[in-house]
Amino acid sequence: MSSPNDLTEISSNKMFGGYQKVYSHNSNVLGCTMNFGIYLPPQAEENKVPIIYWLSGLTCSEANFIQKAGAQRYASEQGVILVAPDTSPRGLNIPGDSDSWDFGVGAGFYVDATQKPWSDNYKMFSYITKELLEAVNKNFPVMEGKQSIMGHSMGGHGALICALRNPGLYRSVSAFAPISNPIECPWGQKAFSGYLGPQETGNWADWDATELVRKYNGPPLIIFIDQGTSDQFYNERQLLPENLLAACKQSNVPVILKFRDHYDHSYFYIATFIGEHIEYHVTQLNF
Repeated sequence: MSSPNDLTEISSNKMFGGYQKVYSHNSNVLGCTMNFGIYLPPQAEENKVPIIYWLSGLTCSEANFIQKAGAQRYASEQGVILVAPDTSPRGLNIPGDSDSWDFGVGAGFYVDATQKPWSDNYKMFSYITKELLEAVNKNFPVMEGKQSIMGHSMGGHGALICALRNPGLYRSVSAFAPISNPIECPWGQKAFSGYLGPQETGNWADWDATELVRKYNGPPLIIFIDQGTSDQFYNERQLLPENLLAACKQSNVPVILKFRDHYDHSYFYIATFIGEHIEYHVTQLNF
């Protein structure tokens, strides 16, 4: 069996002086072949550079961010690598994995599942924070220890828990419209019930950013949350950023919460503010 560090290049496109590439590799953690997008800025041709990971939301793959966010221009200007993995295992044909859009394929929720039939493969947390990290660090000119993480919606939830559960692994974290308190919203309750089992025995709080903030005891970490006020899912109380804000203030964890008037949940919104997020992360990475 090939190593997860063995990569196959799927595509390569010159962009803003660097290259937007897509690779596949065999994941031992997930038990399937996974794709990820990586933007290599022109600075990476001569030197090691910092890196930012992007986690996408429900129904997405590695393609959405690299095709819609317009982030490569800013990554080229700032001299930072961007990595965008897929959102769940693919091609496993687990019974029920394609029955609904918000659970199973495209909806791994960045947790390590403990319930059958998901527990053998749906380990996106370990994939993102260990296996993918190792594969990227081995194959690309990454500055050791200079990594940050961000995401959108389900991926915003993923970015937050990856940072909070691994103190010091990421220099900074930001999230667009994250599912901030999944144990209190329908999306999170559905996913956690399936992947983790009943709340009473499934340790849901270990995968919820609002709960994790309450016991965070790592290096200083500023949480940057971005939220559009015309976001349908915010108004339907799927996202609950105010709950996370309250927990941060209670626990003295620094938090920035920016509300963007009239912006929605789409990549039009993300494209508008992604440059600000990349600049924020680069500032923290170079600190």
